[in-house]
Amino acid sequence: MTAQVRGLHARVLESLGPAITGGEYPPGSVLRMDELSKEFEVSRSVMREAVRVLESMHLVESRRRVGVTVLPTQEWNVYDPQVIRWRLAGADRPRQLRSLTVLRSAVEPTAAGLAATNATAEQCAALTECAIGMVANSRGHQLEGYLRHDVEFHRTILRASGNEMFARLGDVVAEVLAGRTHHQVMFEDPDPAAVTLHVKVAEAVRERDAARAEELTREITLGALEELDVLAP
Repeated sequence: MTAQVRGLHARVLESLGPAITGGEYPPGSVLRMDELSKEFEVSRSVMREAVRVLESMHLVESRRRVGVTVLPTQEWNVYDPQVIRWRLAGADRPRQLRSLTVLRSAVEPTAAGLAATNATAEQCAALTECAIGMVANSRGHQLEGYLRHDVEFHRTILRASGNEMFARLGDVVAEVLAGRTHHQVMFEDPDPAAVTLHVKVAEAVRERDAARAEELTREITLGALEELDVLAP
């Protein structure tokens, strides 16, 4: 696939994907390949590639002589990072954020407890480094810098748990954290209490205190839910 074709393919996806997840094409809608090609001013081959990606996300189903049918929400691969990104960009953002944050509150405390048992010395050092980076970027409206360290902190916790299922949720958590920042569902500076909790989690993991790591991480996720009550009710 040439760079030009990749660019066309990406442009179609970045328009059609959010339109589907945002309800512009409700479940059951039938989209015709010829009409889509004309609408987006691309060849049928580019359109077919874009539809294949949407099929891989279970957003649509393509059938000969029928067309491209938008599938019910229950069929969507809601763990796909791109689907999450599109949904967070739409009108249903508050509900999506809450759903994902509840998922975090169910998974991450357990992962942190496991990390206190299973983390390598390198992972313990990485957590400490991330926590220091979060502190350094927690003032002066440095949300993008803070986000980079926050995302890596939580990815490391999930990987350090030693559970491959938890580790695969790293991209999901990254999209939640990025969505909160990019869609202004954050205060101008992070909550100082939350920053301190991350530092304490890194300490608990390093000290192999599983109960404390789990308890502190639960406080982080509950705090994130409380922020949604204020910023995205």
